[in-house]
Amino acid sequence: MLEKNIDTFIGCDAEYNDARIVLFGAPFDSTTSFRPGARFACRAIRTDSYGLETYSPLLDRDLEDIDVFDSGDIELCIGSSEKALEQISKRTATILNDGKIPFMIGGEHLVTLGAFREVFKRFPDVNIIHFDAHTDLRDEYLDVKLSHACVMRRCHDLTGDGRIHQFGIRSGERVEFRWADEGHTELHRFDFVGLEETVNRIGDVPVYFTIDLDVLDPSVFPGTGTPEHGGVSFMQLVDAIRIVCSGCRIVGLDVCELSPNYDQSGSSTAAACKIIREILLSIK
Repeated sequence: MLEKNIDTFIGCDAEYNDARIVLFGAPFDSTTSFRPGARFACRAIRTDSYGLETYSPLLDRDLEDIDVFDSGDIELCIGSSEKALEQISKRTATILNDGKIPFMIGGEHLVTLGAFREVFKRFPDVNIIHFDAHTDLRDEYLDVKLSHACVMRRCHDLTGDGRIHQFGIRSGERVEFRWADEGHTELHRFDFVGLEETVNRIGDVPVYFTIDLDVLDPSVFPGTGTPEHGGVSFMQLVDAIRIVCSGCRIVGLDVCELSPNYDQSGSSTAAACKIIREILLSIK
């Protein structure tokens, strides 16, 4: 059983045995290729979450009415990506073994691989729904296969073709787009068109849901390591989250790539907090 964290996300202070969803932080950004700082997101999100209400007027639901346990941040090995991924996998395995849903707060996007490895062991038919500005489908980046630029390619090594569904994608190498278009992933450019059809087609198959917050336009969300213009609005993202979380059998999920120091207004961190609240309240 995991120990209770002192500093929790607002409304996420249930007892571990009572909780259906367990939060944990993965403060890691060692492979960030442009602007580092995502390792500071977990603490910033918890602190700034207290600027939120626990109630969502959009969903008419309240965090006080559900049981979520915040297990705190993992103390990750910053110098070794593989070791950090192993530590993330271990925390994920503990949560899954206790019959709960792991919800990871990153960190850079490579952390998804650590959690997904354990989810895949338990649910070998799992699909991934991936919101992002970037393809993340490179086989290697600067001769490194464990990179945030390669995370969906490494997940594909496990799932094989047709089980990774990507939305909001608007940046990547030409070879990545062509590789996806050959049927390796289902890649939707720029927005969430086709999301409802994808969710309906997946049906009751287990889903791992990963959100890179740079799917948002930088005018909405400048606090990220690799901002990419042409993104979706906040409400477009919230509507898409509701479609996925209410329509899919979520067995694990994460939110990644807030770099709070690049938005001194705090608006990006506030957006991340609200997105996490809406996710928690949308999971069926």
